[in-house]
Amino acid sequence: MANSSPIIVKNLPAGPAGRSSPEGSQVLSKKKLQDLVREIDPNEQLDEDVEEMLLQIADDFIESVVTAACQLARHRKSNTLEVKDVQLHLERQWNMWIPGYGSDEIRPYKKACTTEAHKQRMALIRKTTKK
Repeated sequence: MANSSPIIVKNLPAGPAGRSSPEGSQVLSKKKLQDLVREIDPNEQLDEDVEEMLLQIADDFIESVVTAACQLARHRKSNTLEVKDVQLHLERQWNMWIPGYGSDEIRPYKKACTTEAHKQRMALIRKTTKK
């Protein structure tokens, strides 16, 4: 599996936890957020409150993904958080695929296609229930 070097994590969190990192150690800084906004629209300027809210949302998202990925690693009976744990959570819960980290091990989770016969049966059921 390409780009799948394991990340060693000791004392994996057992469940939903509070802040595991000290306040102020954000993954996304205000400077990086402003650079990202300028990359999208050079004339756009975010309000201070909006910046704070976006930074908090990003931190919460990262914390929830890491916590869920750690639970998956623990479910595998492993103390090592691997890329496949993060991938699985992002694909199943957020419908996100990270370019460059594709894997044949994790198949996309898709709903079964509804057949024409099923659609006809459902239409007949709807028709009879409206009477």
